Amino acid sequence: MASTNPLIAENRRARFDYHLEEKHEAGVVLEGWEVKAIRSGQVQLTDGYVVIKSGELFLIGCRINALRTASTHVRPEADRTKKLLLHKAEIKRLVGKVEQRGYTLVPLNLHFKNGRVKAEIALAKGKAEHDKRETIKEREGKREVERAMKSRSR
Repeated sequence: MASTNPLIAENRRARFDYHLEEKHEAGVVLEGWEVKAIRSGQVQLTDGYVVIKSGELFLIGCRINALRTASTHVRPEADRTKKLLLHKAEIKRLVGKVEQRGYTLVPLNLHFKNGRVKAEIALAKGKAEHDKRETIKEREGKREVERAMKSRSR
């Protein structure tokens, strides 16, 4: 989804910490200074998570550092809670899964789409410690295979 769109920030820990079930693209409600800061790359998504309050989705923990040139009349708040925009039917379906089956909503990345900032969120289940170790083993195994292939080709 986001591969054709310019990537702003990515939450790499999400793929390591969670089993990702299904992905959704949501709009993000931002202030003007936040958009300017995002365009200059002043955003961090690593500690971000999505909560549901009164039938709406909110992104918490997404840090956007204000630019020094931000307007003087604006009081920038780096860790401001940002509202996510999805269709009501999608929100209801996600709320049902989160409440009933023990899923959680995790932000995967922020990207531009037609000049607007979008968040890719995923319905996810937490991995157990042994699953994380298994992921590390797989990753290291792939690296060793690649190294062996490189050394043979020389």
